[in-house]
Amino acid sequence: MMFSLAMRNLMRNRRRTVATLLSMIIGLGAILIFGGYSRNAMYAMQTGYVQLHGHLQIQHEDYFLYGSGNPAAYGIVDYQNIMRQIEKDPILAPMITVVTPKLQLGGIAGNFAAGVSKNVIAAGVIVEQQNQMRKWDDYGSASYTPKYALSGTNADTVVIGTGVARILQLCTPLKVENCTRNPQAYRPTNTSSGAAPNPNQIPSDIAELSALEQNKTPLKPNEANQVRIEMLAANIHGAPNVASLQVSEAVNWGLKEFDDSFMVMHLGQAQKLIFGGDTPQVSAIQIQLHHTLQIPAARARLAQLLKSQFKDAPLAILDYETLAPIYGQTIKFFDSVFGFIATLIGVIVLFTVGNTMNTAVVERTTEIGTLRAIGQRRSGIRSLFVCEGMLLGLLGAILGVLVALIIAYIINHAGLSWTPPGYVYAYPLKVRIWGDWGLILACTNGLLFVAILSAWLPAHRAAKLMIVDALRHV
Repeated sequence: MMFSLAMRNLMRNRRRTVATLLSMIIGLGAILIFGGYSRNAMYAMQTGYVQLHGHLQIQHEDYFLYGSGNPAAYGIVDYQNIMRQIEKDPILAPMITVVTPKLQLGGIAGNFAAGVSKNVIAAGVIVEQQNQMRKWDDYGSASYTPKYALSGTNADTVVIGTGVARILQLCTPLKVENCTRNPQAYRPTNTSSGAAPNPNQIPSDIAELSALEQNKTPLKPNEANQVRIEMLAANIHGAPNVASLQVSEAVNWGLKEFDDSFMVMHLGQAQKLIFGGDTPQVSAIQIQLHHTLQIPAARARLAQLLKSQFKDAPLAILDYETLAPIYGQTIKFFDSVFGFIATLIGVIVLFTVGNTMNTAVVERTTEIGTLRAIGQRRSGIRSLFVCEGMLLGLLGAILGVLVALIIAYIINHAGLSWTPPGYVYAYPLKVRIWGDWGLILACTNGLLFVAILSAWLPAHRAAKLMIVDALRHV
C-alpha cells in the first residue's frame, strides 16, 4: 500500500520525476562505464605482466634486491630438478600452463666494426616456452601480443631493442624507423690532440677476444649478409667473455630506457657467456598458471615443496605484482579516480533528489496536514517520502545499469584499441560491466543509499509539521 501510494505521488509530476531519473541514470551510467573501463585496463595490464613474468617466480632470496648486477652470485643451480618436481607435483600440475627458466645478465654490446658499443641487459630464455607464455589470455584481453622472433634460429641469435640498433648504427640492415640522422655527422674531438678518434679503434683486449670468437665460429656462405654484433660479459670467475651474435630483428620494447638497453637471446648462449664450462644456472624459474585466482594455492604448495625437498637452497617465491610494482600503483591510481568520480556524482544526485523531495513536501503540505488530522503518524509521513526516494533510486539504478550495458556493448563492438603504459602493442578497448557483479552491486547500492538519504531529510521535516500550520498552508 505504501509503495503504491508513493508511485502515484511520483507520477503526479512526471516532468520533475523524469528529470530526476535522468540525472540518476546518467550518473550511474558514467560510474559504471568508467568502472568497466578501468577494470579492462587492469586486466590488460595484468595480462601483459603475466605473459612477461608469469604469475610466480622462484628466485634466490636476495636476487630481487641485489642480484641484477651479479646474476652468477644469486643463481639457482639445481633449477632443472626443481622444475621437474613442480611439473610432476599432483597439486601444482593441474594449475600450471608453463614452467620455464630465465637468466638475466648484463654486458656490453658492440658493433666494433663501426667503433660503437652500448651497455645492455640481456635475458636468456627458452624461446618456445616464452612464446607459449605469451598466449595466456584468461580475460580475453590480448590480441596483438608479439612473439619473440627466435623460434627455429641458431643458438647465437638475438633480438635487440630498436634503441640498441640505433646506437650500434644498425638501422639500415635492421630496417629501423625514425633513424635518418647520420651518426657520423658529429663526433667529438680528442681534447688532448684535437684529432678525431678512429672509429675502428677499440681496446686491444676486447679486439683479441672478439677476433678469437669470430675465428671459432666462422660464417657460413648464407650468413655473409647477416647482421652480427659482439657482446662482452663477465663470467662467473670475473674474467671477460665475448660472444659473436647474430641479430634477427630489432623490436620496440615500449619504454625508451628499456628499448635502449634490452636484448633477448637463447638460454644456452646466455649460460655460455656467464658460466662457460661450469655448471649452468638461471636467475629465475617462471611459473604461469591457468588463472590468477590460483596464486594463493600455488604459492602455498610451492613453499611447502621447496621447504621439504630443497630446504638447503635459499629460495624465495615472488608474484607478478611484486616483480612489477607499477601494476599495483596503477590500480591505486584508478581506484582513487573512480572514488573521486563516484563521490562527485553522488553529491550531484544527492542534491537533485533532495531538491525534488523538498519541492514535493512544499507542494503537498496541505495533504500532509490532512493525513495527520485523520490519524496518520509522523513515522507514516516519513515512510511515505522515504519510499518515494527509494522508488526513484530503484528505477534510476535499473535504468542506469541498462543504459550502461547498452553503451558498453557499442564500445566493445566498435573495434577500438588502446596501448597500456610501457607497451607498444595494443589491446582491445572494452568496458567490462556485464559479469562484474561486484561493480554493479556496489554502484546500485550506492545510488539507493544516496536516494534514500536525500529523501530522509525532507521526509523528516514533513513529519514534524504541525497539523494546524499544515492545514492552513496556501
